[in-house]
Amino acid sequence: MIADKGEFGIMGDVSVFQGDLFSVHSPLYGDVQGERTVAEFPFFALSKKAHMTPMVFESGEARIEINPSKTGVATIYDKEILLYIASLMAERAEKGEKADRIMTFTANDLFRVTGTNSSARSYTSLKASLNRLQGTQIVTNIETGGEGSDSSFSWLLKADIKYIKTSTGERRVKWVEVMVCDWLYRAILTDQRIAAYHHDFFKLGPIERRLYELAKFNCKDDGFTLDIGELAARVGCASDRRGLEYFKKQLRDVSEQDSLPEYTLDVVETKISSGRGGRPRLHTTIGFRPKRDLEILEDGTDA
Repeated sequence: MIADKGEFGIMGDVSVFQGDLFSVHSPLYGDVQGERTVAEFPFFALSKKAHMTPMVFESGEARIEINPSKTGVATIYDKEILLYIASLMAERAEKGEKADRIMTFTANDLFRVTGTNSSARSYTSLKASLNRLQGTQIVTNIETGGEGSDSSFSWLLKADIKYIKTSTGERRVKWVEVMVCDWLYRAILTDQRIAAYHHDFFKLGPIERRLYELAKFNCKDDGFTLDIGELAARVGCASDRRGLEYFKKQLRDVSEQDSLPEYTLDVVETKISSGRGGRPRLHTTIGFRPKRDLEILEDGTDA
């Protein structure tokens, strides 16, 4: 394979010394796995454009405040790294091996799993994502592993791209080393509320990713329904009148295109009388169902 040259010099298929192989926890052999607490709430910005203002979510007793780094709040695309790390940790735990907070992996394996090209631009984006995950500050009263904290935390306490220098003075990436925060570590290994994601997850857009995650952890055999306002808040979309109208349009597109893996989405509008002879108002609810419920042959057997 011809190596790509980028910010760190030669960045393609990286040779790893035999003694270093035992330090790397990748490759990931099984499915990508998501963690329920992280999936249930809007912890990430939905746009690649830098989100420079704090994000606040409140629902019932749960409260989350997310403060940006100098390059913005960690995005739903940056979350791919956390999903990959969580999957490596869960895989080790399932094998009865110890999963430390410090994990090492090759960038090439991360790119393989997420369907990313191993280009110089991808390595530059990886560095930016690691910086945002380390710089974003979260304050929440949501507990993991039976523990909580009043102080802020970052997703990654450490993020380091290890490299060696070639005889020509160029840098060659060996691996990436990260340390996850206690909050996330407890969520993955103590709470163990994880589920395998469909392999097409990484092909989805930001809104579709959030819809899929909510469906993954809430959609039972009979499906589930949410008011559009509550769903918008859980996804991380604007919930004012203008924001909800745009969100409804996006939901209709998802429904018509049937673009979610494993699940189907229905937009249901019900007219509610004003009670005073005025114009009825529309109440919008969003329903999720497993797609297997729709794959029934005419003779009544499963497809």
